[in-house]
Amino acid sequence: MLEVSGLTGGWGATTIVEDLSLAIGAGETVAIIGRNGVGKTTLLELLVGRADRRTGRIALGGAALERRPIHARARSGIGYVPQQREVFPSLSVSENLSVAARPGPWNAARIFELFPSLAHRRGHAGGQLSGGEQQMLAIGRALMGNPRLLLMDEPSEGLAPVVVEQLVLALRDLAGMGELAILLVEQRADVALDLATRCLVMERGRIIHDGPSADLRENPELLGRLIGLEE
Repeated sequence: MLEVSGLTGGWGATTIVEDLSLAIGAGETVAIIGRNGVGKTTLLELLVGRADRRTGRIALGGAALERRPIHARARSGIGYVPQQREVFPSLSVSENLSVAARPGPWNAARIFELFPSLAHRRGHAGGQLSGGEQQMLAIGRALMGNPRLLLMDEPSEGLAPVVVEQLVLALRDLAGMGELAILLVEQRADVALDLATRCLVMERGRIIHDGPSADLRENPELLGRLIGLEE
């Protein structure tokens, strides 16, 4: 579904991601973990076209995207849940969803089924929601575009533990449907390894590990070395 090869880029004159390659199959859920500042968010921003690409290829379903603008990448089938959520604060929950709607199986009723708490808040403005509700709304809005690939950046960041549990349950259901490929950047390794069948580890703008999530769950010493918690 997603093929990236030799991707190098960053912000302005600063290179963050360097010569990075990865591939994600249709219906596969893949997590990216690593320390702060290693380039995880920048990688997602390069994929959607918000960061500055220098070289490299980005293809979705075999179609090259690297020279296409942001809106064209969205229309080609990329959904993006940014780290800051970026919901429209003055629009209601229902309006936040409707502005992103494109034809396909995902609609508002299905979003409310995935996130029942949003159904009770459908008339409230985005700016009136809690952090957890805004995160659910950001995910729902991305799904309303009926993407083939969903990119999520730190969905658990800043949320209370009970809210993280609720979110993980919903995301596990979403991943289990197998309807779309998911690339998840997550600072919490436990959340990432719980949700994804495959895990990538980034260091200094490159992928230094690519393997089954179970391997890292069962080997905490290896996980610690890879993310720099142990020498």
